Amino acid sequence: MKKFALSLSLAPLAAFADEVAAVAVEATQAVVAPVAAAAAEVATVEPVLNSGDTAWMMMSTALVLLMTPVGLALFYAGMTRAKNVLNTYAMVFGAFVVAFVAWIIAGFSIAFGTADGSMNQVVGGFSHIMLSGISWTEFASVDLGQLYPKFVFVAFQGTFAAITVAIVAGSVIERMKFSTWMVFAGIWTIVVYAPIAHMVWGGGYLFNEGALDFAGGTVVHMNGGLAGLVLAVLLGKRAGYPKIAMKPISVILTAVGAGMLWFGWYGFNAGSAFGANAIAGVAFLSTTIAASVATLTWIVLESIVFKKATLLGAATGAVAGLVAITPAAGFVLVPGALIIGVSGAAVAFFGVMVLKKKLGYDDSLDAFGVHFLAGLWGAIATGIFAVTDKALLWSGPLKDADDRMGQIVVQLESVAIVGLFTLVGTIVVYYIAMALTGGARVDDEQESMGLDESVHGERGFNL
Repeated sequence: MKKFALSLSLAPLAAFADEVAAVAVEATQAVVAPVAAAAAEVATVEPVLNSGDTAWMMMSTALVLLMTPVGLALFYAGMTRAKNVLNTYAMVFGAFVVAFVAWIIAGFSIAFGTADGSMNQVVGGFSHIMLSGISWTEFASVDLGQLYPKFVFVAFQGTFAAITVAIVAGSVIERMKFSTWMVFAGIWTIVVYAPIAHMVWGGGYLFNEGALDFAGGTVVHMNGGLAGLVLAVLLGKRAGYPKIAMKPISVILTAVGAGMLWFGWYGFNAGSAFGANAIAGVAFLSTTIAASVATLTWIVLESIVFKKATLLGAATGAVAGLVAITPAAGFVLVPGALIIGVSGAAVAFFGVMVLKKKLGYDDSLDAFGVHFLAGLWGAIATGIFAVTDKALLWSGPLKDADDRMGQIVVQLESVAIVGLFTLVGTIVVYYIAMALTGGARVDDEQESMGLDESVHGERGFNL
C-alpha cells in the first residue's frame, strides 16, 4: 500500500522529468544542427585564389624570364668577339623560345606528371602532354596551400627549363651551327632536363631520398654547366684557341647582363618559396648576401693573383655567388649564406683560372667553371649548412636532423646521379641533333668570317 501511494506521488514528477528531457533534446538539436550544417558547409567550400601569392608568382615568372633573353644574353654577348656577338645573343634568345615550347608540349608532363610504378622514379608520365588534363581554374597545389593558378606554376617552371638550356650555349658559341643548336635545345629540354627536374622536384627518386635543392643547384646549374662542357669537348676547340687572343667586345654589356641576372634571380630564388611568405624573405636575403660577398671575394682573389681587379671578374663573381646559393637559398640563414657565397666564388675562380688551363678544354664563356662547379659546391654545401627548422624547409626537414652526415651523403648522391644522367643524355641528344641537321659545327669559312654575317646576315654593331 505504501509502495502504491509512493508511485502515485512520483508519477507527476516522472512525467515532468520526461517533459524536461524532451525539451532539452529539442533545444540541443536546435543548437547542434546549425553548427553541424555550418561545419559541413565549411568542409565543402571550394578553395579561394590567393591574390597575393598569385601576383608574386606571376612576377617571379616574369623575373626569371627576364634572366634569359635579356640578362644571360647580354652577359654572354658582351664576352664574345665582335663578329659573333649577334649570334651569341640569338642562341640564348632562341634557346628560350624553343625550350619553352618543348616544355609545354611534353616537358612539364614528364617533370611534374604522375606515372605508375617504378617509372615514376625517373619520369612523371605523359598524362599532361600539351597540358591536357589541367584546367585553367585549377590551383597549383591545394594540399600545400599554394592557391594560385596551376598555369602560373607551369609557366614559372618553364622559365627554369629555358634558362638551363641557355646556360649550355655559353660553352659552344662561335662554332656551333644555329640550326643544330635549336634542335638540340628542344630535344634536350624533354630528354635531359625534364627527367632531372622530376627526380629532384617532381616526386622522383632523389626527391623521395630527401635531396635538398631549393631553386636549382643540381637541376639547373650543374645540369646546364656540365652539358656545356660535354658539347664543347664534342665540338672541339675554336680555331686558334688558345693561341689567338679572343677579347670580349664589351665588358660593359657583360656587367649590365650580370646586373639583370642578379635582379631576375630574386624571382628565381625567392619565387621558389611558391608564395609571398617568410621563406621567400629568407631566400631573398640569402641571395643578396651570397652574391655580394662572392663579388668581393672574386675582386680580392684577382687582386692577389693578378694585381688588378677587373669589372669582368666582379660580374663573374656575382654570378658565381648567385649560382652557389641557389640550392640553399631558402634553407640557410645569414652565416650559411656568407660562407656559401665566399666559397662558391673561390670554387668558380679555381675552375675558370686554373682547371680550364690545366685540362685545356675550350669552354668559351666558362659555363662549366661558373655554373657546374659553383652549383656542385652549392648542392653539397646545402647539406652542410641547411638549418633544422622544419618550418623553414618546405620540402621537409633534413633527412635526419641528428645526422648531418646523412644529409650530406644524400646531397652527394644527388650530384652524382644528376651528373651521370646529364653526361649520357647530352651525348645522346647531341648526336641526334647532329644527324638531323647534317653536322653540328660551322665550316671553317663561316667561323673565320664570324657567325653574325655568315649565319644571320647581320651585324651586332654597324660601326
